[in-house]
Amino acid sequence: MDGAAAGCPGTALSHNDAGPAARRSLRDPAPRSRVPGDALQACGYLSAFRNSRGKRRPETMNDESIAPGPRVRIWDLPTRTFHWLLALCVVASIVTARIGGGLMAWHFRAGHAALALLVFRLVWGWVGGHWSRFSTFIYAPATVVRYLRGKSLPHEHHDIGHSPLGALSVFALLGLAAAEVATGLFADDEVAERGPLAHWVSAATSLALTRWHRDWGQWLLVAAVLLHVAAIAYYQVVAGRDLLRPMLSGDKRIALPASVPASVDDARSRALALGLLAACAALAAWVAGLGD
Repeated sequence: MDGAAAGCPGTALSHNDAGPAARRSLRDPAPRSRVPGDALQACGYLSAFRNSRGKRRPETMNDESIAPGPRVRIWDLPTRTFHWLLALCVVASIVTARIGGGLMAWHFRAGHAALALLVFRLVWGWVGGHWSRFSTFIYAPATVVRYLRGKSLPHEHHDIGHSPLGALSVFALLGLAAAEVATGLFADDEVAERGPLAHWVSAATSLALTRWHRDWGQWLLVAAVLLHVAAIAYYQVVAGRDLLRPMLSGDKRIALPASVPASVDDARSRALALGLLAACAALAAWVAGLGD
């Protein structure tokens, strides 16, 4: 007889499974005795195990499904707008450069737009919403190592804004995009197209920057973009964390501690962002006009 089953309340034995003494006991049961708490707990575990057999528990779960909370604004509208416009500019600049010809005019326009967006993001990283500020995702090396080892401290809140790996990806993309824009300003194909600042440097310097812009810089940026997309897909499919939807809606369903603020995304902050973007666009237009 199974000892665990015999000690669990509510566990019945059939007449066929029991011996003569047990059958007499079943016909004339003795008064129930109290079962120790440990035994009750063990029986509960056994029952839960039996009920769960055949039901596969997912290996990864969305943290929002574990502890759903109210919708909290993490990514403000200016940050989201910058993200998608810069992605559009990068794709447009690569496609127009590969096709060439009459589309090179649009290649320059995409580059100048990217310049305005990057300058805007540099400023917005200091005055924007809380989770868009660089101060919230510039991590010390020890913090990055702790994150990679899965030992992040509770107060670090890496599941809210950019995680340490996400921050490295953001800075890599911004740096490579800025390098492409900067070298493009000084580039010269020695045929028909020149960047607006090409005449400010020597011919040798301009050609060196052109080679970087066309070769290493372009393909490093493409590789970084593809790696970024692959990481988002990994988190979505394997880790069960949706990183795409918050960058569309701006919100995450998460219970923020009282000491952790959400991002301000009101009419005043959006008006500030619009004014900054207009100033950055004027600056980019002025730089573009230096080549005329």
